[in-house]
Formats: sequence, C-alpha cells, structure tokens
Amino acid sequence: MYNWWGKDKGYSFDGIKCFMTHNMQENKLPQTYGLFLDNKIIGMYQFRYDDLDVRPNIYPWLANVYIDENYRKQGYGKILLESVMRNVKNIRNFKEIYLFTKHINLFEKFGLEFAELIDTYSDIDRIQRLYKLRIR
Repeated sequence: MYNWWGKDKGYSFDGIKCFMTHNMQENKLPQTYGLFLDNKIIGMYQFRYDDLDVRPNIYPWLANVYIDENYRKQGYGKILLESVMRNVKNIRNFKEIYLFTKHINLFEKFGLEFAELIDTYSDIDRIQRLYKLRIR
C-alpha cells in the first residue's frame, strides 16, 4: 500500500505498516485480503468500518480495492472482485456494504448497485460514485 498510494499521499512507511497490521483481523473488521502471483502481492481490498470521513453514518465499507498497475487489464481485477463476493459473506450482522469510487461500469458487473453521486470534499476526484452491495 505504501508504494501503491501511501507515499503519494504523504504517509510514512511506518504509518502504512501500522495501518496494515491493524487491518488484518480474522473474525471482525477490519479485514484485508490480497491477491498474490508467484508470492508477490499484486492486488488487495479491505472490509472496514470507515472509509469516507464525510459519511460516518454508513458502514461497513469495501475499501482500497487495488490492482498493481503492471497487472491491470489481464483479468486479475476480475479474480479480485470475484473473491470480494465470496469473502463478503464473512461479514456478520450487516445487510449491505458500501464502496465509493470514480470508476464507472466496473463494479456493477459484480453485483454492486449505484446508489448516488457523493461529494467527498477532497481536492482530487471530489465527486465520486457511491455503490451498495447487498450481503443478505
């Protein structure tokens, strides 16, 4: 995560390491899943309680969905998102999970429903798309 986006956003390596250490819970949130190829991580995603500061009223979140740029457009994104659909069942006590993204016509293929445009109030990609996935 540090190389993928952490250093570009000004986070320290140790800060990202601490963040990841505490995002690897087995039976509760937050949970982190990785996609590996030849023992190298090429993608990941997380199930978290929070992801968008301006919307603390909705949770849990599918967050940090990412495929390394060197492995995009090779079918790995599909593998990653299909695993989301399998692993989301491990989230107990929730009927739905949310995702915000700038991508259009990607997550719909995997069962997520567009809910609304959302203002993130950030300097980059301020208006994004909010999606919802029904778990149960």
